[in-house]
Amino acid sequence: MPFSLWKVVIVHLTTVTFYSCSYLRNLEDNPQIPAIAKNFGTKGRYEEVNPYLIEDILAVNNSILQPPSAQCRPIHLTAIIRHGTRYPTSKNVKKMQQFYNIVLQNASGEDSWLREIQNQWTMWYKEDMDGRLVLKGMNDHKHLAIRLSKLFPSLISEEKLRGGFIKFITSSKHRCVNSTLSFKAGLTELWEIRDQKFDHAVNDALMRFFDNCKKFLQDVDNNPSAMTEVDNFKKGAEMRRVQEKIADRLRVKYDAITDDMAEAAFYLCAYEFAIKSVNSPWCQLFDEVDAQALEYANDMKQFWKRGYGYDINSKSSCILFHDVFSRLDKAASENKSGQQVTEAVTVQVGHAETLLPLLTLLGLFKDSENLTSTNYAKQTQRSFRTSYILPYAANLVLVLYDCGGGDLRLQPLLNEKPVMFPGLTDQKAAMPLYQDIKEHYSELLHGCDFEKECQLF
Repeated sequence: MPFSLWKVVIVHLTTVTFYSCSYLRNLEDNPQIPAIAKNFGTKGRYEEVNPYLIEDILAVNNSILQPPSAQCRPIHLTAIIRHGTRYPTSKNVKKMQQFYNIVLQNASGEDSWLREIQNQWTMWYKEDMDGRLVLKGMNDHKHLAIRLSKLFPSLISEEKLRGGFIKFITSSKHRCVNSTLSFKAGLTELWEIRDQKFDHAVNDALMRFFDNCKKFLQDVDNNPSAMTEVDNFKKGAEMRRVQEKIADRLRVKYDAITDDMAEAAFYLCAYEFAIKSVNSPWCQLFDEVDAQALEYANDMKQFWKRGYGYDINSKSSCILFHDVFSRLDKAASENKSGQQVTEAVTVQVGHAETLLPLLTLLGLFKDSENLTSTNYAKQTQRSFRTSYILPYAANLVLVLYDCGGGDLRLQPLLNEKPVMFPGLTDQKAAMPLYQDIKEHYSELLHGCDFEKECQLF
């Protein structure tokens, strides 16, 4: 549908739509959606996190906004957003090409899906695609912009945009810049703005802080031993069984299917679905047990490289953490003095590697035990599941409310769902007092210094 027509549609989308459990189960049985789509981790679609969007990509659920009183009004919104759906990186394209060659040259199975791969499917991924944003990724951000404008119409409004009260910041990576442009296009096309352009700032210090944290680079990112648990799981019984099942289905020798090849096969299924919305024959290589093991391997990598595995992972995001709270403080101060809040909305576009360390620093999705190579069976109900936390276009939205009488409250939303700040006793419908949040994170606010945390001793 052309964007010029969406405005008409949105006027009529004023009621909250509820979706029954049976409807969501039907989505899982949809033959166009791989049964394993919910296990794609950081390669997953945003729609798997919010299945109601499959039927209506512009639907919003206003019931998630439950301020404690009718007096409450939003005065500031900060959104930290991962880029939209992208092509695989050149490194992964190489692995996918290698696995495709094995299937083409060595597989002797007789299943119809295998014949389809060998006779009809062609390897269309190229190394020069290297993580670039795809059309679906552009739409991810256009649609998100429209939905957020519907959820917070007093903040994300044509008036605020034209008045310069909405600020855009992005990582320098092309997929992030193009996601930012798409987010802006979602708004300008919605309001049919053609007479004005809106700038964005490139700020890698904020959105790619991990590149500048020497301790993280030395101790984790460039340190092979930091991934020992991940390597051990990939060599363990669960992953070995996945590799053997793939080999059996293809009728190739077991040693042809390494853990890298199993991962490449999983990516072929995931990317075909994320980019083209196709339930491809590659997905027939896996059952749900296989997918859960591969998802765990991906979650472990994120856990040890960007999450709770090492303290420096989260501490590397101190600069972004302070930036967020300085914006909130500025909005609170301007509001208290009766001024107009000069930065009503901040949209910051980065990477999964931007968002996960910050979520970790905030203490979200923390399990009682680390993800290790030996506790896979115990982690089936884990909170740390990147399929739900970090799909393409994943977003953390923090909304500051003035509820009257100096009562400021903050609502956190992750992927358009309320989340709870851990350790706060008085949640008040997931909208705690801003002062309570600052007190809860006071140690980080006063002691989490990026330069100090990231220096090498």
